[in-house]
Amino acid sequence: MNSPTLADFTEAVSTAVPVASLVGQNDENLLALTRQIEALGRYADALRVTAAGEIAARSRTEDGPAGLAARKGCRSANELLQRLTQISGATGASRLSLAALTRPGTPISGAPMPAKFDHVRAALETGELGVDAAIALTKNLAPLQDRVHPEALDAAEKELVAAATGTSPDSSVPASADEIRIQASVWRATLDPDGLEPDEEHAMAKRGFRLGHERNGLVPVSGGLLPEAAGRVKRLFDAYLTPTTAPAFLNDEELADKDAVRDPRTKDQQRHDILIGVLDAMARSGDTPTVGGAAPTVLVTVRAEDLETGAGYADGVESPLSPTTVQQMVCSGGTQKVLIGRNGRILKLGSAERCFTAPQRRAITARDGGCLIPGCSIPAGWCEVHHVIPAAEGGPTHPDNGVLLCWFHHRTIDTSGWAIRMRTGAPEVQAPPWLDHTRRWRPATKSRTALAARVSGHRP
Repeated sequence: MNSPTLADFTEAVSTAVPVASLVGQNDENLLALTRQIEALGRYADALRVTAAGEIAARSRTEDGPAGLAARKGCRSANELLQRLTQISGATGASRLSLAALTRPGTPISGAPMPAKFDHVRAALETGELGVDAAIALTKNLAPLQDRVHPEALDAAEKELVAAATGTSPDSSVPASADEIRIQASVWRATLDPDGLEPDEEHAMAKRGFRLGHERNGLVPVSGGLLPEAAGRVKRLFDAYLTPTTAPAFLNDEELADKDAVRDPRTKDQQRHDILIGVLDAMARSGDTPTVGGAAPTVLVTVRAEDLETGAGYADGVESPLSPTTVQQMVCSGGTQKVLIGRNGRILKLGSAERCFTAPQRRAITARDGGCLIPGCSIPAGWCEVHHVIPAAEGGPTHPDNGVLLCWFHHRTIDTSGWAIRMRTGAPEVQAPPWLDHTRRWRPATKSRTALAARVSGHRP
């Protein structure tokens, strides 16, 4: 009887559990199948890593044109893997790296040698250990091989594999790959405390932050933060990510029916908006270096007729800006008219308009206390000042016509369903109909002083 092939294995799995059948499973069956599917995936990953290691062993540089990759017209084992499997170069590199650390050695004598990480190899081959956890473990311990006693390194590897597979005496619950990464970093620091400083020096040299080129309306961001810098950024985001609290005017019965009360933005979108608020606040602070005698300001140019009609576009950043975006920038940052002749000469330079002054902003901040939209936690210092009646419609640049809105709520105020009006110089808000069917106008402020005054005014 012939041995089963991988094709037989694949056919058996696909027949036993058709992909479409997962949709109709009950909760318990879905969880059980997910666990079994992942077990199959771990075994498949072990085969992938082993195959990558074997291809690498047959494609050594010293073999020259006789190497497997070279004979197949590829420059490296990774290129051959990419062409064979349609994986990315990064995925190929991670498989090859893990294979190099978990593949048994074959010395000239022919006697097999243990892999550099033999406990990882054994757990991978049985499908007990996932590739993500194996990479997290080996990435932290591999640099210690020349600096730490082999017995200590072996003990660390053994403990981490046990934690990842749920065979540790401390816990029978397998640790996730992220947990293994943290545990492995602790082992690394414990076994080689002197190695932390060189690592930090290397990180200092590699730190960076880059802005890419605009694609499809977005500018990609890349780079690397030092751990302590990333910790500060994370804590900042955690502090100001929108809470799950809803506007105070909804009672418990209404809250039960209002799933939409939750912020519609993803956490990534909220982090983006928080970052914009931080940068705007820093640009307005007196400690920020000036550019040409003024605070750092994004300057965009737009034709006067386009600004009035809402047509056309503005220029001045990586890509053209829509009329909606321009109107928001005008609302918070003001305009300055420049008359340019046909030959490009500046004929007339007007004064800055529609821009709230620093004293006006301080007054509005004292009154509003933060973003005016109920449930928004963005502080006043990060907010923009919004013209309630647009300046283009005759609205004055005066505290009686200005309110604080965070970048997101300012950008979406015309489409979100929230409405704002001024009543004898005090702002009131109206919630969207799906949030408050009464459509009542309600006083809006987050200033503790104003709230205290209002409460004291209702005391008997």
